[in-house]
Amino acid sequence: MTKPAFSFEFFPAKTELGHEKLLSTYDELNKLSPAYFSVTYGAGGSTRNRTLDIVQALCARGETDIAPHISCIGDDKAEIAELLDLYKGLGIKRLVALRGDLPSGQVGMGELPFALDLVKFIREHSGDHFHIEVAAYPEMHPQARFAFDIDNLVNKYQAGANASITQFSITLIVTYICEIP
Repeated sequence: MTKPAFSFEFFPAKTELGHEKLLSTYDELNKLSPAYFSVTYGAGGSTRNRTLDIVQALCARGETDIAPHISCIGDDKAEIAELLDLYKGLGIKRLVALRGDLPSGQVGMGELPFALDLVKFIREHSGDHFHIEVAAYPEMHPQARFAFDIDNLVNKYQAGANASITQFSITLIVTYICEIP
């Protein structure tokens, strides 16, 4: 029987102490042999630099694939191409390609308004270098109809996506066994 694959998602830390805790958490979670760790990318690229910092730090540990999120809202094609080239240079082989959330006050959708457009652009720019994960919505995307979600997922695969992911939140309970003298 094949063991189910799972991954962990990190949000970039805002402080140096948070960054250190994230690295320590990575070391502990890595013992569970996840398929990869993903690192989020805030609305409109609001955490771009922090995302890049943590991606670089995790890549330096070199134990498990790192899959940075990349979104198309708020960035133009040139910025996305630059980021793709940077990730290739770091040895990143996996991406999570998302439309992303509109930042507060932003009106336009940008050059690549949907994840489908982003997947196409990644393939045009980087060929088959990246394994591309895209979002799937088993309970329907809040801004779509169910039939549209299914068609959109199929279109993302036809554009070059390799796999789809969905969020399934569980609470992990960690028990520490302590010897009492």
